Amino acid sequence: METNIKNLQDVLDNIQPIDESMVEQAKEHTAKLAVPPRALGRLHDIGEKLCGIMGSQDPDVASKAVIVMAGDHGIVDEGVSAFPQEVTGEMVKNFLAGGAGINCLCRHVGAKVIVVDMGMKVDPMALGLETGDIFFSHKIAPGTENFAKGPAMTKEQAEKAILCGFERASALINEGVQVLGTGDMGIGNTTPSAAIGAVLTGASLDDMTGRGTGVDDEGLQRKKAAIQKGIDVNQPDPKDGLDVLAKVGGYEIAGIAGIVLAAAYHKKPVVIDGFISTAGALIAHALCPLAGQYMFAGHCSEEPGHKLMLDHLGLKPILDLGLRLGEGTGGALAMNILEASVKVFKEVLTFEQAGVTNKE
Repeated sequence: METNIKNLQDVLDNIQPIDESMVEQAKEHTAKLAVPPRALGRLHDIGEKLCGIMGSQDPDVASKAVIVMAGDHGIVDEGVSAFPQEVTGEMVKNFLAGGAGINCLCRHVGAKVIVVDMGMKVDPMALGLETGDIFFSHKIAPGTENFAKGPAMTKEQAEKAILCGFERASALINEGVQVLGTGDMGIGNTTPSAAIGAVLTGASLDDMTGRGTGVDDEGLQRKKAAIQKGIDVNQPDPKDGLDVLAKVGGYEIAGIAGIVLAAAYHKKPVVIDGFISTAGALIAHALCPLAGQYMFAGHCSEEPGHKLMLDHLGLKPILDLGLRLGEGTGGALAMNILEASVKVFKEVLTFEQAGVTNKE
């Protein structure tokens, strides 16, 4: 499916709800399977939802890809992270070498890893990184501004970043990818994510803000103070997702929002990873609530605000393994569950086919 997208509104105007008639047909089929009623629990729910998303009783999620969006953050100047900012670029280099957690787990589930520089501080060329089949540079700027002192980015930059994510995801779908996963890399990015979560869910900063990569008690207090200052200074409008993104967000978070919108636009499932990815999903949902129908929550992370975000989106995590790495790892693992759900739906025989007596 080719896109002729000129601006964000073109995307939002063309997102349609999932096909509920296909969900109902799928439920009728599930009721005939040679198992006690809904004995495989949420596997049935997931398979039926995939039928609605793809508009088919023959859904296919075999071709999988995780897009890892990378960006840096001016808010690290406030002492909100336990790691130095150069780790963002160094980890991207590790992704491209195939040595990170996301690479390992994507190999396990048979998913492709794509890495995108949305706004890293470092020049990829300085790290010896070349763009190609798995690495793309859509750098909006070398990191966001410090949102404790003013907007993280302009609204124009925010929209451009979303559209870059949309186009990168759309290209993969046009190549045959059937299910997308969201991933992130950016030192300090739990801080803008907590800000987005607090603004869009209405939760308190105490409930939304966690330790990220491991700040101590003093670091956690600095983090909360920086977020509160940023919200006070910028006054992001919770009714305007683009405004929230521009004022307290990140370029990689914008790219993730674009991935989610692309999945909805093309009627494909998207598996959301952890805290940062869900911040991107919140932005996409704020811009277009229908996009929520295409999302699966891969897992619930250890960040305290993640469950509050998922509750706001009406999503129940597929996995709960105490993960807090990010990168797309929890979402990648959950892709196996989506595939299992499809196999159950398509391969388990009905009572009639199996020659098994149904209940009275």
